[in-house]
Amino acid sequence: MQFLVDLLPVIAFFVTYKFAGIYTATGVLIVGVLLQTLVSWIRFRKVSPMLLATAALVLVLGGLTLYLHDANFIKWKPSIASWIFAAVFLASHFVPGPTIIQRMLGENVTLGAPDWSRLSLAWVAFFVLSGALNLYVAYNYPEATWVNFKLFGLTALTLLFAVAQGLWIARKAEPSEAEKT
Repeated sequence: MQFLVDLLPVIAFFVTYKFAGIYTATGVLIVGVLLQTLVSWIRFRKVSPMLLATAALVLVLGGLTLYLHDANFIKWKPSIASWIFAAVFLASHFVPGPTIIQRMLGENVTLGAPDWSRLSLAWVAFFVLSGALNLYVAYNYPEATWVNFKLFGLTALTLLFAVAQGLWIARKAEPSEAEKT
């Protein structure tokens, strides 16, 4: 359910684009992400680092898109966000303690250290490649194709990767203490 809530600003961007074009859609995206951030703060008294990073990127790149009337800035947003996530996941290998993915899933999944590392590096590769793919579509296809890809293509790729990750985890996960007895 949270995944769908997280997609609401992108869906609003998509629908607005179909009726009013890229600049109005960018304004709607900015408002949507700000509302999403506000709702998160009101509900939980905190905002996730991922939502904060996304909101900052939307504000900066969306603002530049509107101010300079250049859609290229908003087209870069998914790539920059993906590459920031890749950098954070990779950096977590070089700081003491568990990797980011282990912190996210560690309460529910038991893996050995090498498998946590592989899983984290798989996400790094996914983020790098999805960022590159976004720019490829943005610069080699019409704007309308990029807008469709942004909602449907990147979302589908992320879901497919998450399912593949889940299947991989299911094969690699160590049994819990309750399962051993």
